[in-house]
Amino acid sequence: MILTKHWLNDWIDIEDKSLEELTRTLNSIGLEVEKTSILKAPDKVVVGFVKEKIKHENSEKLHICQVDVGNETLQIVCGAKNVQSGQFVAVALEGACLPNEVVIKKAKLRGVDSCGMLCSSTELGFAKINEGIMVLDESIGKLELGRALNTYAVFDDWLIELELTPNRGDCLSIYGVARDLAVVWDLEVKDNNTFKESENVLGIGRVLRLTAQNELNSLFHYRVVEFKDSIQLNLLIELRLAQIALLGKNAIDNLLCYATHSTGVLFNAYDIRNLNKKGKTIILNLEKGANAETRVLYKEQLLSVSGIYQESLSKCDEKSKVVIIEANYTNPSIIANAKKNYKIRDENIFYRSFRGSEPKLHLGIDFLLNELKLAADLDIYSSSQQIINDKKPPIIALNIEAINVMIGQEFDKDEILKILKKIGFELIFLEQKLVNARAPLHRPDIENLADICEEVVRIVGIDNIASKALKFVEKNRFNESYSKYKKLLYLRRRAVDNGYFESLHYVLDNAKELEIFGFEQVKLKLINPITEELNTLRTTLLNHLLNAASFNVKNSKKIVKLFESGIVFTANNEEREHIAFVYCGYKEEAKISNKAKPDFVNFYDFLLDIKNIVGEFELKDSQYPFLSPYEQSKLYINGVNIGFVGRLHLRLENEKALMKTYVCELDCTFIKQERKQAILYSKFPSISRDLSILIPKDYEYEKIKNCIKKLNINILENFRVVDIYNDENLKDLYSLTLNFSFRAQDKTLADSEVALCMDMILQSLKELGLNLR
Repeated sequence: MILTKHWLNDWIDIEDKSLEELTRTLNSIGLEVEKTSILKAPDKVVVGFVKEKIKHENSEKLHICQVDVGNETLQIVCGAKNVQSGQFVAVALEGACLPNEVVIKKAKLRGVDSCGMLCSSTELGFAKINEGIMVLDESIGKLELGRALNTYAVFDDWLIELELTPNRGDCLSIYGVARDLAVVWDLEVKDNNTFKESENVLGIGRVLRLTAQNELNSLFHYRVVEFKDSIQLNLLIELRLAQIALLGKNAIDNLLCYATHSTGVLFNAYDIRNLNKKGKTIILNLEKGANAETRVLYKEQLLSVSGIYQESLSKCDEKSKVVIIEANYTNPSIIANAKKNYKIRDENIFYRSFRGSEPKLHLGIDFLLNELKLAADLDIYSSSQQIINDKKPPIIALNIEAINVMIGQEFDKDEILKILKKIGFELIFLEQKLVNARAPLHRPDIENLADICEEVVRIVGIDNIASKALKFVEKNRFNESYSKYKKLLYLRRRAVDNGYFESLHYVLDNAKELEIFGFEQVKLKLINPITEELNTLRTTLLNHLLNAASFNVKNSKKIVKLFESGIVFTANNEEREHIAFVYCGYKEEAKISNKAKPDFVNFYDFLLDIKNIVGEFELKDSQYPFLSPYEQSKLYINGVNIGFVGRLHLRLENEKALMKTYVCELDCTFIKQERKQAILYSKFPSISRDLSILIPKDYEYEKIKNCIKKLNINILENFRVVDIYNDENLKDLYSLTLNFSFRAQDKTLADSEVALCMDMILQSLKELGLNLR
């Protein structure tokens, strides 16, 4: 949206406002100012009058003009085609510096002295209005010879470009912007465009009648004018239209564009000559389209679709004499639904109607008729034809307390009501001091209390609302189900992060295949299973997962990593939430680094994956018949058995045509996401020591670990097994090598401190009957 201060001042008195104040206010009420610029004619450019024009003897295109600039008459050579004697023109005097950095000097053109320059609009830094010089008229103010051009408001102006949000179609006009500024500055919008009917003129009924379907979704206002001569636009209108890039060659279209940009009302103009050459009364038929849009027809011929486009056959040209002028408004939601049905669109009209044009049609009609009277000798038929829509915007129940809560600041009820009334809301006062509100028709985007709250904040100004810290006071609605969901979601994401693909199967399973695993079958039998293969409730997730892995291996997959989470059942038909993992095949793909012979996955690789997913755990002996007797274990977290892990028995691997396969199944009930305590990272170096001890072959490492932990050595950062060794000399013993890492938070450790700790550890191990190697 483009506007100027001078244009805006036609609607609201802002003479005393600065550019900074204007832009700040526009931004504060949600009309974002994208760009501003100064429109000012150069100094030493004055109003002149062409007293005489003669042809240059030595040139076919040049003319010698005698130009009166008030205190003298200058001889100026000019090459413009449109220069004529009797014109008021813009004269650049000697010494004037034009925007293109040309400095005017006395010169000789083809042997004739020239003491100045007759200027076009572009040469003065304004938009182009014609191919020649700019001819002045009193639309810019009273013309005084010798008066500096930049003392006229239109030649000392500000150009402001607004970036409007799609819901603010009401501000796609000078009147719309002025209406908003009038609210925030507590001013009155000027009412100086009322059209006064002439006396003793023909009525519109002689030329135009309307027929319309019931309950149209559009508003219409028709007038008829008859031109006696051609339309001549004044300089002010030409400059303004050129500045917004809408100045064309068709004078009627130019005036319609000017009225639309000024008032926001949409217009169509129909040439009666193209519709009815016999001089009979025109009967326009208004009907609903497929999507509730309004179509204007004459004898089954489509003339226009309200808010979308007008057929070219019915448009006016320079020869038009009797013209039907139509002002229209259609709700933007109707335009949005109907646009897909029309490939042809008038983008200038559609851009406005789609966002919401001005519904005060009488305002636009009166403005246009007044401009037409100034631009041409014409007759305006008395009265009008109108289609009025009784539909009103919905009523919104006002809740002042809720508005104050949304804003975060207390406002008096009367202050809020005053703001809404100034914006244009219809206030409906009920009993018990209740108030309802109805948004103005030009604001179809206001639908609820939050929208009303936004309007209050917009007018008050966001900078005038005290900032407050955010208080999250909503009650805790978390429950056990939500916690379970979040825990399971965490485990699934961790599994995916470690390269596992999620699998999903029925909660039903095959009873014969489950017998292989040795799990107890559910006592509740299915009377009518969906298939013979799915004839019982599953008691483990592994059967389906292993079948899926087998299918992948048969389809040439060398690495299969799957997981599944879901419900399993106990023998007593109790539901349990489990998660299971299967890793089958190689550790990596065949490549140069492994000479195309990658290793199979091993127990330690699989355990590391499980640790990355569920966290720290402990392993204890187990005896599951479906797992390898050499690589299996129960899995404990915080002393609670939550499941098992191990390699699938070789017999089952062969039966299911699997490569080396490891499995794990866990009960999610006992996997808890504990809060992690962050501790300060020490800036001092660590000291590492190794210790090799002899242990019996059947000795449990758990005893060694617990023994060392009980010492509670503060500087012991961690310890781990790094080697197990056996040879003939050791016989029934293993050599177990432990690595210890020591670090202090506040200093660099001395060797003596570490040695003392190592002695404590060694002494404690000796109490277990373990000695150094």
